[in-house]
Amino acid sequence: MSEYNFILNFNLPNAQVNPDNYLESLATEGCDDALIGIGKKGKISLNFIRESSSARKAVYSAIQDVKRAIPQAILTEVSPDFVSLTEVAKLLGCTRQNIRNLLIKSEEKCPRPIYSGTPSIWHLSDILNWLYEEKKYRNRIDPTLLELSKVSKDFNIVRQWETVDSEEKEKIQLLL
Repeated sequence: MSEYNFILNFNLPNAQVNPDNYLESLATEGCDDALIGIGKKGKISLNFIRESSSARKAVYSAIQDVKRAIPQAILTEVSPDFVSLTEVAKLLGCTRQNIRNLLIKSEEKCPRPIYSGTPSIWHLSDILNWLYEEKKYRNRIDPTLLELSKVSKDFNIVRQWETVDSEEKEKIQLLL
């Protein structure tokens, strides 16, 4: 069994209801291994440290626990996923410049950002897998983080895909 540290963000069913009202239900339904953030009206964030045999099982069970406590809650994001170079460097204990140089030197093989701007944003799993496989950063990358980042990416992509109109989905799939 490993420990997985991840965050689930939800929109609440009724933004007018005080999120404090959900705290007892969340604890009763198995979310006692999460720190709960209720700072934004209509939203709730849960930072889990959950022991499980896999990252997928940890995230699935946490979502199921939240949905039992707040059935109409809508999952909006699973983290860790979206990161800047600064965040990647912090996770690996090196400088942002070091990661940037690695990307520049390996431009053909390096992962592409999902947003190119200031700052550019990547899926954490893309960067970690690349560093693990291509740059031999194995000793700096926590295997549970590598596993968890892939699960987070999958959830976030599927959640976004669900928002695409069904006719457009078909057109897009034909283009791909």
